Amino acid sequence: MTYIALGCVILALLMWAGGGKPMLKRREWRFLSGGFAIMAFAAAAYVGLKGSWGSAIVLVVLGLGLAVSTRRTGAMPPRAREAMSDVEARAILGVRAGASSEEIQAAYSRLMRLAHPDKGGTDGLAAQLNAARDRLIRK
Repeated sequence: MTYIALGCVILALLMWAGGGKPMLKRREWRFLSGGFAIMAFAAAAYVGLKGSWGSAIVLVVLGLGLAVSTRRTGAMPPRAREAMSDVEARAILGVRAGASSEEIQAAYSRLMRLAHPDKGGTDGLAAQLNAARDRLIRK
């Protein structure tokens, strides 16, 4: 338990030294978090074999939390946040230059049925479709 407390103190000092800004980029954090998750599971096994079940449970929960954080991604990829031109938006949705809002919405609905994350698509593709629709309809 002393090592866990020491780790928490070091983490708090790193966060304080960073001034609220992220010190690691997303990719580096994912690798570091995965490594810490493996170490937490190994420590839980070691402590559990020694008979300290309370500490083992805490380490397993910590390892699970770290393992889950390696899989988290941003809600919208950086490319979708940038300003999209009309030409790009039309190319993404596959509509012509003078398409009506009904045609745009129909193309969006057709593509979103295929690209929705719940249907096997990706968050990035769904975000691009949303951005393209919003760009063309608000125009």
